[in-house]
Amino acid sequence: MERSYDDKLKNRNFGDLFYETQYWLIFLAPNQSNIGTCVIALKRHCGSLSGLKEEEWIDFGKTVKQIESSLKKAFNPTLFNWGALMNTDYMNEKPDPHIHWHFIPRYRQKVEFGGLIFEDLYFGSMHPRPVLEISENARQMIIGKIKENL
Repeated sequence: MERSYDDKLKNRNFGDLFYETQYWLIFLAPNQSNIGTCVIALKRHCGSLSGLKEEEWIDFGKTVKQIESSLKKAFNPTLFNWGALMNTDYMNEKPDPHIHWHFIPRYRQKVEFGGLIFEDLYFGSMHPRPVLEISENARQMIIGKIKENL
C-alpha cells in the first residue's frame, strides 16, 4: 500500500512535525539560528502557488495568524519573514517541487530560552543565516512553547 503524500513529506528534511491543519503540516525547521523557524507544507502534492485551491489559501491565511500570534507570545520576535522557496527541488535531474513555506521570525534582540542564547546576527539584512543545530531536548522545549501558545 502506497503511503499518502503527507506521510512522504514527513520524511523530507523539513524538521519535526508538531501541528497540522486541514491542509497544512507545520514543522520546527532543522536550523534554529532564529528560534521558532518553521516550515509549513501543503498536505497534498502541488508544485506551484498557482495550483493552490481557494480553501487551501483560506486555511493558510488562518495558519499564518495562528503561528505568528503563537511566536509573538512565545519569543517576541520583531518581525516575520515568509518565503516559498523551492530552489533545491530543481537541483535534481527530475524536479518534484512541493509547495511549502519557510517561516522565519526575526529578532532585533537576543533571546534566551532553555539555557541557550539565540541571536539574529544578520537582523535587517538578507544575508544567509548561519546554521544552528540544537539538541532534541531543546527542540522539544521550543515545540512545547509554540504549541502552548497556538
